[in-house]
Order: sequence, then C-alpha cells, then structure tokens
Amino acid sequence: MSRIGKKPIAIPAGVEVKIDGCTVTVKGPKATLTRDVHPNMTVKVEGTELLVERPNDQKQNRALHGLTRSLLANMVEGVSNGFSKVLEVNGVGYRAAVQGNTLNLTVGYSHPVEMPVPEGLTAEVNGNKITISGADKQKVGQFAAEVREKRPPEPYKGKGIKYADEHIRRKEGKAGKGGK
Repeated sequence: MSRIGKKPIAIPAGVEVKIDGCTVTVKGPKATLTRDVHPNMTVKVEGTELLVERPNDQKQNRALHGLTRSLLANMVEGVSNGFSKVLEVNGVGYRAAVQGNTLNLTVGYSHPVEMPVPEGLTAEVNGNKITISGADKQKVGQFAAEVREKRPPEPYKGKGIKYADEHIRRKEGKAGKGGK
C-alpha cells in the first residue's frame, strides 16, 4: 500500500470539498481550485477528512494513488494558506519592479524584460527580493521558474536571479599564468 496515498487529508475549517465524478473542487478563503483525477482513483469525504483509494495493486494504480493524494493535499493547503516562492536578484544594476499586473526585470540585457503575472498569482518586490504567491502550487512554481530562467545565476560572480534558499556553487576564475 502506498504510504503517501493511504494518509487521509485533513480538511480545515472554512474549506469546502465537492466531488463530481472525476472532478474535485476545493473552495476556501483564498481561492477555488478544480482538478480532474484519474478515473481509477476513488476520492471520498468522510467527516473532516478526504480519502483517496485505488482499485487494485497494479503498478499504474499504485503510482497514481500517491500522486492523486499529493495533488489534492496541495489543493487543500493552497486554498487555506497559499504558497509562495522568494527569488533574489543579484548583480550591479539588476532591478525588479511590479507595474500593475506586469513584472519588469532589468537584468543586464539591452532591453527591460516584461513578464505578465498569471491570473491567480501575485508578485511583490521588496528591495532585491521578488515574492510570488498564489493558491495553486504548480502555477507558483512554474512562474518562479520562468522568472529565474530570464537570467539564471552564474557561478563566477553569482549574478542573476536565484531562489532565496538556493546555494550557488562558486567557481574560481582563470588561474594566473605560470612564469617562465
């Protein structure tokens, strides 16, 4: 039995879960999220817990069991508390700013990079830190990865956009030329 899949998901107060066939809708104070689960998985609400069950021990069903449970747990967590990622912009002249629903990055190119913030997410800039937050964990992570991709950190000077908890392994520059 899947150790992750068999764990029940606690439904906090203020969160509503509706199951309509293969579609699960989770409504909470922050947002409403909907996801279609695989037809082999059975999702049911018992009291204040959400349970995911599988029909048999076939390899695909075992894999889907833990996956489905994790996705639903992330939905419940997202509508109640939300998710956020913090990025740092490092480099001389590198800046970030939010104007309306657009994240503007000045990261060493000849032009500023403008990125529209996806619906359901918010971006805040405080000094050299960019905080991306929202209810959908996948959307938050994807947008953070797209922002980081615009100027990934380089190993020599550490310039670029990195996650706040990311450690950049620094390299030594060119070795001095041997004298003859």
